[in-house]
Amino acid sequence: MAKDEEVIVDVEEVYSNTEKWVIENQKSLTIIVGAIVLLLGSFFAFKNFVVKPQEEQAKDYIWQAQQAFAKDSFELAIYGNESTVGFEYIIDNFGMTEAANLSHYCIGISYLRMGQFEDAVQYLNDYDCQDVMVCAVALGATGDAHMELGDTEKAIDYYESSVSHSDNELTAPIYLMKAGRAHESLGNYAKALDAYNQIKNDFAGSTEAQSIDKYISRAEGLAG
Repeated sequence: MAKDEEVIVDVEEVYSNTEKWVIENQKSLTIIVGAIVLLLGSFFAFKNFVVKPQEEQAKDYIWQAQQAFAKDSFELAIYGNESTVGFEYIIDNFGMTEAANLSHYCIGISYLRMGQFEDAVQYLNDYDCQDVMVCAVALGATGDAHMELGDTEKAIDYYESSVSHSDNELTAPIYLMKAGRAHESLGNYAKALDAYNQIKNDFAGSTEAQSIDKYISRAEGLAG
């Protein structure tokens, strides 16, 4: 028998065995397929008839909290009052929506600005970032909170994560500078120098780059 003919026979045997297995297990397969269809149907129904209406309602509410947040009225933004719905209400009542997710970020930033750093870390860590730029800010802000709590090494981790997440011209040099200065505070002058040189080489047009030479000179002198 030729090699090609052996392949044909083998393939035919596979199809035959598969067909036999399907026939023998038809009842089980029908149950499995039915369960999958039911799960998919339930998922789409839940998404369209529960989550989607909640998303629309949450959008109608969150603008009030966002206005307070934009005006630095952080307590009002978080807790709300008789006439304003706060971010906490959005999280408690529309927890599965993107508005609730965004509320975690806004509350985290609010607590950071209010000096409640542990609460800031908690809410920022609960934020599931979608936008690249906002995610970079959230990571950097978490670093700021850890810095205020005296955990400099963890702050550096967050600053560097922010830069790695989005090396854009706006946020990356800000958090590289913070990482460099944090490294200096720990006596890690070589690592501080790396951060400063990255600002000079990769973000020459940034505000931070305008004065970076003095930081580089200082770090070089201290590094020896």
